[in-house]
Amino acid sequence: MTDKDLYGGLIRLHILHHANEGPVFGLGIIEELHRHGYAISAGTLYPMLHGLEKKGYLKSRQERTGRRLRRLYEITRKGRTQLADARKKVRELFGELIEGH
Repeated sequence: MTDKDLYGGLIRLHILHHANEGPVFGLGIIEELHRHGYAISAGTLYPMLHGLEKKGYLKSRQERTGRRLRRLYEITRKGRTQLADARKKVRELFGELIEGH
């Protein structure tokens, strides 16, 4: 199993978590993930964002910031539901991995 395989789900949860706090964009998420110790390229991130959008967890729109056109991703109701379900599973896993329960 490669790191990409192992951490892909965690990265997707990070994306949903941050999108739940407000709109996110590619470079911003790359930088945020880097602060958490993930080295992720745009070539890895954007397919994840598109996949989350295709599943209906995120929706995107383009916004102009100065001379730049930026794609912003926002969480959907379905994405919030999936994030809430995932939190329960993460708590359970955390209990097993860290707390030994």
